[in-house]
Amino acid sequence: MISIIATVLNEGESIHRLMQSFLEQTRQPDEIVIVDGGSTDDTVAILERYSDRLPLHVLVEPGCSISTGRNIAIREAKGDIIAVTDAGVRLRRGWLEHITQPFFDKPDAQVVAGFFQADAHNAFEMAMGATILPLCEEIDPKTFLPSSRSVAFHKSAWEAVGGYPEWLDYCEDLIFDLRLKQIAPDFVFAPDALVYFRPRGSLRAFFKQYYLYARGDGKADLWRKRHLIRYSTYLIAAPLILILGILIHPLLWLLYAPGAVVYLYQPYRRLPALLKNSSKISFLSILYVCLLIPVIRVVSDVAKMLGYPVGWRWRRTHNPPDWRQVTIES
Repeated sequence: MISIIATVLNEGESIHRLMQSFLEQTRQPDEIVIVDGGSTDDTVAILERYSDRLPLHVLVEPGCSISTGRNIAIREAKGDIIAVTDAGVRLRRGWLEHITQPFFDKPDAQVVAGFFQADAHNAFEMAMGATILPLCEEIDPKTFLPSSRSVAFHKSAWEAVGGYPEWLDYCEDLIFDLRLKQIAPDFVFAPDALVYFRPRGSLRAFFKQYYLYARGDGKADLWRKRHLIRYSTYLIAAPLILILGILIHPLLWLLYAPGAVVYLYQPYRRLPALLKNSSKISFLSILYVCLLIPVIRVVSDVAKMLGYPVGWRWRRTHNPPDWRQVTIES
């Protein structure tokens, strides 16, 4: 059996996209288990309208976290193959087929990593997509850690690593991936198992998102080196170049140029591909996107620098499990 699971919370405005894309799949699941975290809008009512067209089972668990909701859904699921996606996304027609076929082609496959793309509806969202989302050709399948927007695994693998970490509110899927790597180092990469999702629609919402991501990094003790490089760049290297330019010669400020190239190369390199896949867009909109990209980069870095120490402090205070050392269940 193949089970799809997802969690939702107040997704009344977007849940139709996900449910319609379930209906359009080239391979249909044996069941769909969705856990609602206690929505106060019409999310559950909308879900129930699809119960006569889909093998749908909706559980309402008020106050549960994303990790807890996923674990409840997987525990309830009857399938041996679990395909995970998320609210607020739209699945490509062949998503379920592509993300589950490797289990039939390769009997030893334990985890299949799908992929995701921005579903940009305007210039701002296009700039967001170019800045924060990698293109498929940038991915190294050997090291890629899939988002739980698009991943599939054997239920036995989920059981072996103890499920999603319920002590963690953000970055829980990364820890889950890293735990899975301990028992199944070779994930199968399925780039055609695509989901599309809309990036945040404002800088304020984006700042909050990346603040919470970085707080999760701190709680989980993830990416120390990356965060150290960021602090060193913003708090030491950039101010030092400014001071040297003032004290010695303004030409020293040209040292910012190679840093800016490294900082912005990937977003601008991705932009042509996004423009190619979009409907007609005006020159002014393209200019707006180009000007937004550096702003989005800075906002994301500031959010990360503020969120990471908050998470680190939480970790020292609460002493959560060391996910690197936890014994894998047999």
